[in-house]
Amino acid sequence: QDYYGKELQKTEDLKTNACITSARPLSRMVRNALERIHEEVVARYYGCGLVIPECLSSCRILDLGCGSGRDCYLLSQLVGEQGHVTGIDMTKSQVEVAKKHVAYHMDKFGYRRPNVEFLHGYMERLDDAGLADESYDIVISNCVINLAPDKRAVLQEAFRVLKPGGEMYFSDIYTSQRLSETVRKHRVLWGECLAGALYWRDLYSIAEEVGFSPPCLVTASPITIGNKELEGIVGDCRFVSATFRLFKVLSGSWAGPGQVIYNGGIVGHERELVFDANFTFKEGEVVDVDAEMAAILQSSRFADEFLIRAGGASAAALQGCCC
Repeated sequence: QDYYGKELQKTEDLKTNACITSARPLSRMVRNALERIHEEVVARYYGCGLVIPECLSSCRILDLGCGSGRDCYLLSQLVGEQGHVTGIDMTKSQVEVAKKHVAYHMDKFGYRRPNVEFLHGYMERLDDAGLADESYDIVISNCVINLAPDKRAVLQEAFRVLKPGGEMYFSDIYTSQRLSETVRKHRVLWGECLAGALYWRDLYSIAEEVGFSPPCLVTASPITIGNKELEGIVGDCRFVSATFRLFKVLSGSWAGPGQVIYNGGIVGHERELVFDANFTFKEGEVVDVDAEMAAILQSSRFADEFLIRAGGASAAALQGCCC
């Protein structure tokens, strides 16, 4: 906890690009929303680009490891005054920065009442913070799950608080192999989000154990260290910053492959919805999907945005990661 807010005072203090790798090109809507966020909140941000899923109007969103609240204040604008955003973080000084600027942002956004809240707590123990079962539409996380010793507990808690059909949309750091004890105990590598990185194959097994749908890879970018001492310590292990989406799919929501047609109704994605690395949906175009994707679309907040029907060739399921 001391690494964030003490050794790291601003983004420029980072020694690797692990926590500043961009996840996706920014839309004009998101860029405009970012410009309305207080400069102190932005300066104290250490995440992996942005984790902003689509179709957010009136959603309830939980941000695990919200830090100074940048993503929460961005999402606050995208969910609208009828939506709600909760941020939770283990670093008290970061939460204090986020809380300090609530009134500023609500005034800036023209909201009559706050639609954001910030909690000091741990993402492995969301129940301790009073977060109820099935209370959120979306859980996001931006380069912080690697800081949790028990990653299964994090995914289990995210699954618990998500409503049926809900989504966990998150960026984090993954490795090409399991890390040595030397790497895992290195203080700087831990603070830079590398020492706690998950072996990418373990994400798939943990997600299945918890009950999520198979992970959908959205984007991935290699991480450069640029520090000879740290490079020597990690050896031939490769690191990647990747964004995944997991869904709490309703059992029996879809039995086999199908065909879907996107209606173009999602703001900012009217002509094309890039769902993940495998599936891009263009307005009015018939797309064959596998049973897993059909179930995701049918049971999630995306259901009203698609015409979904049985049949069609089975699309290839995503079987690997970028590492």
